[in-house]
Amino acid sequence: MALSSLTWGYARIIAGTLVGGTIGFYVMHRIEVRYKMKMEEALRQYEKEMKKRQEDHENLGLISEDSL
Repeated sequence: MALSSLTWGYARIIAGTLVGGTIGFYVMHRIEVRYKMKMEEALRQYEKEMKKRQEDHENLGLISEDSL
């Protein structure tokens, strides 16, 4: 009787470790993918703002050259 309890206990520990590791991996993977998408969107927004600032800067340069 004690041997079957011990075997069942080991089986539960192993199963819990495998299931817990799988769930943990999945959750961390989803967090990483979501973070990566968020950072890519922030990068696109930053590039868009930098392009707009560069165009504004060039336009100001043209305006000041025209007024001279």
